[in-house]
Amino acid sequence: MTDLPDETQADEQLAVESSTGWPAGETRPGPLTGVRVLDLTRILAGPYATMNLADLGADVIKVESPSRGDETRHWGPPFAPDGVTASYFLAVNHNKRSVCLDLADPDGARVAQHLARHADVVIDNFLPGRLAAFGLDRDSVAVDNPRVVTASISGFGSDNPYAERPGFDFLAQAMGGLMSITGAKGGTPTRVGVAVTDLFAGVFAALGIVSSLHERETTGRGRHIEISLLDAQVSMLANMASGWLAAGKEPSLFGNQHPSIAPYETLETADQPLAVAVGTDRQFSRFAQGLGAPELAEDPRFVDNRARVTHRAELVAELEARLLTHGRAHWLEVLTAAEVPVAPVNTLPEVFADPVIAERMVVEVDGVPQVRTPLRVDGASLPVTSAPPRHGADTDAVLQTLGLSQEMIRRMRHGGADS
Repeated sequence: MTDLPDETQADEQLAVESSTGWPAGETRPGPLTGVRVLDLTRILAGPYATMNLADLGADVIKVESPSRGDETRHWGPPFAPDGVTASYFLAVNHNKRSVCLDLADPDGARVAQHLARHADVVIDNFLPGRLAAFGLDRDSVAVDNPRVVTASISGFGSDNPYAERPGFDFLAQAMGGLMSITGAKGGTPTRVGVAVTDLFAGVFAALGIVSSLHERETTGRGRHIEISLLDAQVSMLANMASGWLAAGKEPSLFGNQHPSIAPYETLETADQPLAVAVGTDRQFSRFAQGLGAPELAEDPRFVDNRARVTHRAELVAELEARLLTHGRAHWLEVLTAAEVPVAPVNTLPEVFADPVIAERMVVEVDGVPQVRTPLRVDGASLPVTSAPPRHGADTDAVLQTLGLSQEMIRRMRHGGADS
């Protein structure tokens, strides 16, 4: 925007600096009502973190580049009914406002800095150190806003030789060991079908932010939260990690079987597989009764969990010999009535046809179906009040509140450094 006269630039800067602060948005109920979040993230982990905060009532302003916006707007097919927005973007961006700002342009950075001075939370997923060029790093923002909680999500952290590497969920699943224990026995290490590392990193980031917001009520100062995809992935290894670290047991590809519990896997019926999660000897006794084979619970090979794990192959053969006599629906009815932990292996159409899931987890907003947060407060679901925003949908309203002219807003919307 260097073609603006100096006087106009000065007037616009003065308008921003003298404006009332955070531009008011829709107020949503929830534990975080009134918390103001400047969202400088894109793709999945960061947007998932900020959507969780928004679902809890926070007011989230998502900053997007004027040219293309969040990359996931283009990660299709599949696309939304508008034929333009990838459905990927729709998964993690409801309950937010979208504002176009070119952070590489001084005027765009100035507006973002103003928002940061009035925010409770500033969260980014730039490569470590990059925000300093825009005056939006922790040290810069905290000078005028010491109460701000800042958070950074990166692939590998900021203080090690991997710091400059771009991070993606697939890489973290590979480097963090998850792929080595995921896949069919004798097959190829396989990533989990959903980007679970990104999602866990987003949840950890949200947890750190909420904890810091609580602490600052006592200290009067915010904290800087940092989470890397690789760290999140390694923390998710849970019992697999402790099995190696404490017992020297290296896990391998398990398929659907649990290495320490049996039967805890998918078993074949006459038509479709059945998920069985028998965690106690009492449950196994009920399972055997439900199959019409109570003698299995007394068989020395299967009398307790340790024996069942040792003789898993024989156990599966005995169980499937009974299960193959009827289809999945029959066994679901019989075994559920017998209080055996079983479930269908559902396709996504079957998942969302389940009336319990549909009632608890799905809502349509502005014609866009959305999956709710799983959090329930006082027995009620948290509201989804706005669909994922169109690219830059709130640019005019927010920048007008900050006192910028229509000409400056137009320039912001179409990009400064690139125009």
